[in-house]
Amino acid sequence: MSRLDSMLRRLTAQRDGLNWAAAQIDTLDGDVLDMGLGNGRTYDHLREILPNRRIWVMDRVLQCHPDSTPPPEDFLQGEAEPMLQKLAASDHRIAMAHYDFGRGIKAEDVAEAARLSPLIAQVMQPGGLLISGQPLVGFDQIKGPDTIAPDRYLFYRA
Repeated sequence: MSRLDSMLRRLTAQRDGLNWAAAQIDTLDGDVLDMGLGNGRTYDHLREILPNRRIWVMDRVLQCHPDSTPPPEDFLQGEAEPMLQKLAASDHRIAMAHYDFGRGIKAEDVAEAARLSPLIAQVMQPGGLLISGQPLVGFDQIKGPDTIAPDRYLFYRA
């Protein structure tokens, strides 16, 4: 598979997974968390599919497209550990989270996801959903939409 086809497959799985998860949390209280803003495409999509939810965004730096810039009060800038601790110390709980941290080095990305998993658990609403391109630990893995290959995107319940 070409790198272009692989990227298209990943982005389609991401969009389909987010849409599926958004429909699943209708009756669950809580906010949304996008871990890894990047250029803001995912955040922009989350705003569209979850217009009535507060969407927290976390990243080391703010360098997204101007149309996809979160409000300053919803942007947690810095390293993931202290930002997750800050969110955990607040009264906000997360009904749906998207994990998209990574540098593209699989072993390092998997290790980081495992290291951050306990901190992510502290911010999640019981029964909340996590959508991730990396394996997370300490959550119940569930089956996502049938349109997504099991190894392409991962789905968890807190």
